[in-house]
Amino acid sequence: MKNIYKTIKKPIFTEKGSQLKESENKILVEVDNNANKIDIKRAMEEIFKVKVEKVSTINTKGKWKRFGRSIGKRPNRKKAIITLKRGEKLDFIEGV
Repeated sequence: MKNIYKTIKKPIFTEKGSQLKESENKILVEVDNNANKIDIKRAMEEIFKVKVEKVSTINTKGKWKRFGRSIGKRPNRKKAIITLKRGEKLDFIEGV
């Protein structure tokens, strides 16, 4: 079994993510590139003690960028949209 604390990297705070959270009870997080949907579901349920209904993943390739005269590449990322079961709630930032 993989380390569950390395599966979930960080939450993604965007305008689209906050709309998904308010309207459809979905959470947007960045995950490890090698994690599958089953690993992501287990990690969310064990770490945050919530019930997960569905997990959707998105692979994004890193863009090529210029930094002055040199060219570099941003890293590849994997994002997960996690649908929580009805009645479940998860706040990454509480008291704000």
